[in-house]
Amino acid sequence: MLQHSPPPEYRVQQITEEEVRLKLLGNWTLASTIPSLDPIRDLLDRTALRSISFDTSELKTWDSLLPVFILRLIDLCAPPAVELQFDGLPAGAKNLLHLSCSTPPKPLKKKPDTSFITRLGHTTISLVDKGEGLISFTGEIIIACIQTLNGKSKFRYNDFWNFIQSTGADALPIVSLISVLVGVILAFVGAVQLQMFGVQIYIANLVGLAMVMEMGAMMSGVIMAGRTGAAYAAQLGTMQVNEEIDALRTLGISPVAFLVLPRMFALMLMLPLLCVYADLLGILGGAIIGVSMLDLSLVEYFEYTRKAIQLDQCLQGLIKSAVYGILVGYAGCLRGLQCGRSASSVGQAATSAVVTGIVLIVIADAIMTFLFNFSKTM
Repeated sequence: MLQHSPPPEYRVQQITEEEVRLKLLGNWTLASTIPSLDPIRDLLDRTALRSISFDTSELKTWDSLLPVFILRLIDLCAPPAVELQFDGLPAGAKNLLHLSCSTPPKPLKKKPDTSFITRLGHTTISLVDKGEGLISFTGEIIIACIQTLNGKSKFRYNDFWNFIQSTGADALPIVSLISVLVGVILAFVGAVQLQMFGVQIYIANLVGLAMVMEMGAMMSGVIMAGRTGAAYAAQLGTMQVNEEIDALRTLGISPVAFLVLPRMFALMLMLPLLCVYADLLGILGGAIIGVSMLDLSLVEYFEYTRKAIQLDQCLQGLIKSAVYGILVGYAGCLRGLQCGRSASSVGQAATSAVVTGIVLIVIADAIMTFLFNFSKTM
């Protein structure tokens, strides 16, 4: 027959009016239920108990159930300041209790204040800190540009030509695809409306002016923000994680002159060329719709396009694209240098670089469009 192990239990032995001894019996293991402390609680309510000791002479086996019982007893006896004497406990149990009692409990986290004034204050402080970072980074770029012109900075020309390659020729496939599709979309949307009035020939004017003045530069800038701006942020963010940027500062080399300027100059020079390329392909996309859907001749389409586009309008698009190149490089390098020290921070920096670059492009486009139109009315 199988013999059942005796369950854990204890007996209260009154030694004096202020002292009792707990005699532990049975197997104090997690396979059993922990004994109730109600007898001790009643004893504390009825007597002026000041000391509790333990007798484990008849204790069979024990595991973590025994220290848990003692800890609950400590919590029960804490308010009356009852002293517990652990001399009668097994050595292992005493060590576990010593470790448990020597570790202070974690303080409760104070619930954050979520009032409107508090959130407004935190937002204001965050904006001021970000503004200081932008001003500091912009100042470093200006100083690095001046030092580069004076020949006093570590400008990497080899890296500059590599960035010219990656931001120029390597970006042609995606720019080609997007530009042709944008021209097709503009022509298709315009054709639906212009056919109602029988002036579908002016689709050439619509597509040509839209691509030269706005869409060529805008789409090239957005493409480079998602393609190159994110790459810049990931590259510099990885260098930040590997502490390579800290090593450059230790050697007395400015990371802005060494890493940022070649990237920004490459984008500033190549984006106008990509803009011209995008303009031509966008006009070609519009010609596809004009010839296939509106029964226009190819010569007639390009002739109307040539008459509609003026030199100052082309320059307007080129100036915008150069500004977009500076902003995309600025946003990518800024987020890369602000990256944290973990792999997730690199991904966040790349995402933030794309968002920041596109937002700056839209804001700059609105400002420059207003200034160009205002200058024509002067």
